Amino acid sequence: MGRVVLVTGAARQLGGRLVRRLVREPGVERVVAVDAVDPPHPLDGAVFVRADIRRPAIARVLAEHRADTVVHMDVTGTPLAGGSRASVKESNVIGTMQLLGACQKSPAVRRLVVKSSTSVYGSAPRDPAVFTETTPPKSLPSGGFAKDAVEVEGYVRGFARRRPDVAVSVLRFANILGPTADTPLGEYFSLPVLPTVFGYDPRLQFVHEDDVLDILLLVADEERSGALGSGTFNVAGDGVLLLSQCARRLGRPTVPVLLPAVTWMGSALRTTGMTDFAPEQIRLLTHGRVVSTDRLREALGFTPAYATAAAFAAFAAGRGAGLLPPEAVGAAVDRLSAVAVRAARFAGERLADVVEYGGTGQAPGADAGEERD
Repeated sequence: MGRVVLVTGAARQLGGRLVRRLVREPGVERVVAVDAVDPPHPLDGAVFVRADIRRPAIARVLAEHRADTVVHMDVTGTPLAGGSRASVKESNVIGTMQLLGACQKSPAVRRLVVKSSTSVYGSAPRDPAVFTETTPPKSLPSGGFAKDAVEVEGYVRGFARRRPDVAVSVLRFANILGPTADTPLGEYFSLPVLPTVFGYDPRLQFVHEDDVLDILLLVADEERSGALGSGTFNVAGDGVLLLSQCARRLGRPTVPVLLPAVTWMGSALRTTGMTDFAPEQIRLLTHGRVVSTDRLREALGFTPAYATAAAFAAFAAGRGAGLLPPEAVGAAVDRLSAVAVRAARFAGERLADVVEYGGTGQAPGADAGEERD
């Protein structure tokens, strides 16, 4: 008898890809794909069960199929099939509570894998340069998907205490990008012009969707990950990119906006449906966030195939060219930077003159028309 794996969120693109990969995995006897709506993509032989994880019926599904491994993918920041932010929060928080309650009652469950996010660390001006899995956030997220992820992880820790016989893995993914990834940050980068916060150029990390699937398959496999797969892991590609570098590589111009006006702009973008420019995303695009992946490498021996820059390049290639050629944007930024450097140098020289010559800006004995350049 092989493993029976239950996957939530199967109607989403990433969940569907995971289901298809699991079907082909050796040692997997059956894959049970669960979602509240019918998936728009094939599941390649997996058993699809239309069920809402917010309802107690999920316990019956788990018991009927006697799943021994549960991969909870239905923790997300984007609504599905015209849903609202309220429905997303209910699915994230209430759905997780119901699913964990079902897992607690099922003696067959031996392994639980939960998709989480590095957004649980928040984004604040006094954040450490790099977050580890044990670093407490300076400012807990106050709303949106980030707060949902914090609550979800709290419920998961409670479940782990009640069922110590179950191997529990929490994967905190950096912003997921790729040719087909559907994420709020991907929507932001798809705008023709990128609004940015004036005076800030945050550091960002990305993880490619293929690496997301690879690590999920690893920790879901008891033989491959074993007891080392239990715990919390940051998952991100090597390196960082500045927001300005992202804009240049996309060929999209930026519009710096004063911080007090950014919230208003975010509301306007959400109202028009162009993108979900939520407050948590504004904080990320202001202060950035970088996490350590040392534990992922040391405990599991997993290194993402795509670095942050490579993951972003794959995303950019899938979105096509921006309004301007990336080379033109880069050249314009370089010219502006050179002008700024020259202006700063000139201002520094003038200040030095003022200090040296007693506030007149003139050398001793010089006429007004001979003021130093």
